[in-house]
Formats: sequence, C-alpha cells, structure tokens
Amino acid sequence: MRDYNLDFISNENLYNHVKETVNKYRFKVDLSEFNKNLIDPIKLTFDSKVYGKNINDVIENEVIRQVDKSNTNQIGYFHQNIFRYIGSENGWYLPESGYDISNDQLSYYVEMKNKHNTMNSKSSAETYEMMQKTIRTNPNAICLLVEVIAKKSQNIAWHIKLGGISVSDQRIRQMSIDRFYELVTGDQTAFKKLCEKLPSVIDDIVSSGDFEQESNSVIQELNAIDNNLLKSLFLLSFKKYAGFDNFNV
Repeated sequence: MRDYNLDFISNENLYNHVKETVNKYRFKVDLSEFNKNLIDPIKLTFDSKVYGKNINDVIENEVIRQVDKSNTNQIGYFHQNIFRYIGSENGWYLPESGYDISNDQLSYYVEMKNKHNTMNSKSSAETYEMMQKTIRTNPNAICLLVEVIAKKSQNIAWHIKLGGISVSDQRIRQMSIDRFYELVTGDQTAFKKLCEKLPSVIDDIVSSGDFEQESNSVIQELNAIDNNLLKSLFLLSFKKYAGFDNFNV
C-alpha cells in the first residue's frame, strides 16, 4: 500500500474507508430496482417526445439518474463515517442514534449535511429544535450543523426562523467541513489535504478491480414485457388500471 502521507488518518484506514464507499456505489440495476419508487411513464413519454430522444436513451438516462441519486447518498456515508478514524483518539465518535458525530468529552454534537440547501424549512426547524433541547440539558454543549458544500468557509451562529420568529444562539452553529476538520485535527488545511489524496486512493482501489462491475438489465426486462418499450413502461405502472389490458401506443 502506498503512503498517502496524511498524519490524521492511517493509510490502511483511509484506503479501507474509501473502498467501503466504492463498494456501496450502485452498479447493478434490474427492473425491480428501476421501478422501486414507481416509474412515471407519462413523464418519460414527455421527455422522449419533447427532447426528440429515443425511448431507449430516455430509459438509460433515468437509470443513470437513479444510480446517481443512490451514489450521492453514499457520499454522505463517506463524509460521516470517516470520523470513525479521524479524531477517535480525542473522543470523536459516531453515536448509534441521535447526532451524526459526537464528542462527549468536549461537549460537541454534530449534524452533517452534504449541501447547505439540503434541508427544507421543516427539517431545518426540527434539527434546530433538537439542538435547542441539547443545550438546555447541557449548557456547555456546542451543537454544529456541518455542511460539506457550504457557501463559504465559516463557523457562525446558525440563524433560523421558528414560528416566524428569528432565533439564534452562539452555541448552535453552522460550520463548513474545512473548519470542522480543523476543529477535529488541529490542522487548518486537513480537509484540503484529504481532497488532494482522494483521487489517488480511488485510483488504487479501482485499479485493483476488487469491486462489483456495472450490470443493467432494465431494457432487456422491459423488452420481455413487450417489444414496444414505451408500451412496456405504461404497463409496468398501469397494467392493473381499467382498460390497460388492451393498451396500445
């Protein structure tokens, strides 16, 4: 194993964590997975006709969209679970429930989000209220909303509206991921250093070939329903609807 030269995480832990993330990436897509959240054939019909695309291409694009959404969720796994290794000697850990990351010794409690605009107003309010409860029971607590993709490098009080009233507390903060790495490691550029090494680690894992390869059977399975792919999409969603036992398109 090559030396990635990061003093806040071992080569082995970094490699294994990145490998776990790669292995969680979605490669295999069959018709059951494709239709897990119920495909909208009317929307796909509009996509095909309005953009002048072959229905095969529209289906493939929908597969890619679903795979990308699943893989985006795995990046959240990467960002949170790397703190099983980074800072563990100083009390940072991943609780089984509640906050994403905690440090009881230093009274830090962390919720991590991939982007600053990921949460809607309801989930933002619920998160803030959870943090308010924490600082009421532990006045020394500092609660952090850590954003990987923030507007800028920051460590500021989180301002929010609850019931139409603007509230803030210096113990409830918005923090960009670079500042959180600095807090945990004491290294101001720790996150930058990780980002610099990440492509090499992924290259090492991909070149090893020790992960699942892409397999997509959606088109084949749709063709088994009917050799008219557009008709197959409608039957996939509406076959039990009135009249669809004699549907043609």
